[in-house]
Amino acid sequence: MAKTYASIDSTLGEWIARQPMFFVATAPLAADGHVNCSPKGGDTLRVLGEREVAYLDGAGSGIETIAHVRENGRIVVMLCAFDGSPRIVRLHGRAEVVDPTHAEFAALLARFPTFPTVRAVVRVAVERVSDSCGYGVPLMDFRANRRDMPQYLKKISDRGMVAYLQEHNQASIDGLPGLAPDEIGRTVIRRD
Repeated sequence: MAKTYASIDSTLGEWIARQPMFFVATAPLAADGHVNCSPKGGDTLRVLGEREVAYLDGAGSGIETIAHVRENGRIVVMLCAFDGSPRIVRLHGRAEVVDPTHAEFAALLARFPTFPTVRAVVRVAVERVSDSCGYGVPLMDFRANRRDMPQYLKKISDRGMVAYLQEHNQASIDGLPGLAPDEIGRTVIRRD
């Protein structure tokens, strides 16, 4: 049976921290715009408070979430239990893009482990916390985080990465603004 909660308490926060994967969904305001749902993982989600979470936004082939958040702020973060008791948790709220030019970027980034690329931290003011049974979610075993990004970064130069982001991250598929050229130039790229 579905339940709503007043906030993210310590028990729920600990459950969230144990999940190896989560999903982020956003949409533009335009009725004919594309809804976006992105899978995330790699220890990139943090509970910052009873009604606040944040996640690292790594470099990628699209910029939908950032474009949608900058346009209207609406977001839902969803987590599913793939082992143990069945559960789905949804965190509905209003998001903010904290990019490398933001005064709070460094402090937020310090709350996360090293990650290969970071375009921004997406901070969510949680307005609604709910869970549901999750009976339809399959049981799956977590093996490991993928190593594709670090391997890719070993092959591409910083200049090549910036060129890739300029091609794929300046506008959403619906033409909404994504990352500005100066933001792309500040993308954190780590090489192990």
